[in-house]
Amino acid sequence: MAKNGLDKWFKQKWVDIGSRKKDGSFAKCGRSKQKADAKRKYPKCVPLAKATRMTKGERASAVKRKRAAGNTGPKPTNVKTFTRKRASTGGMQKYIGRSIRGEYGGRNLSNPSYVKYYKGMLD
Repeated sequence: MAKNGLDKWFKQKWVDIGSRKKDGSFAKCGRSKQKADAKRKYPKCVPLAKATRMTKGERASAVKRKRAAGNTGPKPTNVKTFTRKRASTGGMQKYIGRSIRGEYGGRNLSNPSYVKYYKGMLD
């Protein structure tokens, strides 16, 4: 078996990033069917090393998405810990359609075949 496989997974200390203790540490991962754990919210579990690297906002975002997904079946629902950052358009609005000639977001766009076709109408 590979060294980065199931053996490594079991050796990691898994914690619930959705519930912090008063001393600042994380609660152990999972819930039991005891009355004390019955009121705990749905856990988002990650290895302790990853939990300590995450910012407060990243932890809150991951927990929020996990709880929003819910648990609809006997198996736990998996949610990605980190989301992809959305690429910004840099202030330019998306242009949909054909452009004859014009300036869109500071860029001069032209299509030579349309310029030749509409010659005289554009000026």
